[in-house]
Amino acid sequence: MARGVKSILQRYKDLQDIIAILGIEELSDDDKRTVARARKIEKFLSQPMFVAAQFTGLEGKYVKIEDTVRSFKEIVEGKYDEVPEQAFYMVGTIDEALEKAEKMKVGA
Repeated sequence: MARGVKSILQRYKDLQDIIAILGIEELSDDDKRTVARARKIEKFLSQPMFVAAQFTGLEGKYVKIEDTVRSFKEIVEGKYDEVPEQAFYMVGTIDEALEKAEKMKVGA
C-alpha cells in the first residue's frame, strides 16, 4: 500500500509542471483523478499529532495502523473521490474525514 501511495504522489509531482504551464484542465481524466487523490493523500497525511497540539490548537489523535493502511488503500482505490479534499485535512481517521465532509455539506 505504501508503494501505491508513493506512486500517486510521484505522479502528482511529475504533473505539477504541466499543471503550472497549461492548467489542470489540460490533463487527461486519469491524470485529473490522480491529482485529486494525491491532494487528498497529502491532506490526510496531516493527521493531528500530540506534539503539535500547542501550535495547531487540535488535540492529537491515536490511529491504529490497520485503520491508517485501510484508509489510504480506499483513497488510492477511489472510494472517496466524491469527498472534498478539505475534509481530509487534520483528521485522525477516515471516518472523521467523512463526518467532516458531512458537516461541510450542511454548512454550505
